[in-house]
Amino acid sequence: MKVIVAEHYGLCFGVRDAIAQAEKLASRGPLTILGELVHNPVVREGLTRRGVREGALHDADSAQTHHVMITAHGASDKARAEWREAGFGVADGTCPLVRQAHEKLRSLVELGYAPVVIGKPGHVEVQGLTGDFSDACVVESANDIARLPHAEKLGVISQTTQPLDKVLALVEVIRASRPASEVKFCDTVCQPTKNRQLALRKLIAECDTLVVVGGRNSNNTLQLVAAATVAGRAVFHVERAEELRAEWFHDTRVVGVTAGTSTLKETVAAVKTRLEVIAAEFSIATH
Repeated sequence: MKVIVAEHYGLCFGVRDAIAQAEKLASRGPLTILGELVHNPVVREGLTRRGVREGALHDADSAQTHHVMITAHGASDKARAEWREAGFGVADGTCPLVRQAHEKLRSLVELGYAPVVIGKPGHVEVQGLTGDFSDACVVESANDIARLPHAEKLGVISQTTQPLDKVLALVEVIRASRPASEVKFCDTVCQPTKNRQLALRKLIAECDTLVVVGGRNSNNTLQLVAAATVAGRAVFHVERAEELRAEWFHDTRVVGVTAGTSTLKETVAAVKTRLEVIAAEFSIATH
């Protein structure tokens, strides 16, 4: 069994910087992060060991410290202001590319476009993007488009971790369903997500089995799992190397490894090592 790792995988710069920021703040004093800094249990466990606590973005009573931190997924300006007005010291770990999506949406609204966000309803990033605009609509699938207003102008962005192909297809459906509206789309799918999706396509062409490493509630990780599944590959989604089982790979010739943007490189390395051990055991057993 051959093991191949994707060209682009794992931790992106926005997540890396947010983790470094949280660790630095925690070294200075007690810190509460307002939600999961990133959707990865290994990262959360590391922060917990440093004494970092978790609160809830929309519950001031959940903060156990004076200093609080916005997660890499971002938050609405309204939420930030509420924490500052309540007397907390607020640090911002928002990924710069998520912040850019906020700015794009605000610019569209200021130009008179009704705000539309393509993404997963209820996801913390999407909640942050829509939180300052009471009339914002969230579109996850074509079934949601009927709810869009018949506005003169529709301004569309997307959650940064959505598959670009899906986003572009939904934009075309929006345009077709609202022929009388001017539909302006700003591409806010982040480059790290695009890189990982493109690298996955290349990996799929070479492998019969895929292992995707990342948090089970990580949207971009789940998108990688979905894409590999649609391509007809056997797919195993794990959060850490210890979850791998040799029996999963009995009929595998080539296994590919990729990971979501909140997955530590060390976790991916451990998964690769474990797969290589399994491959060596198979080789010994067949000789």
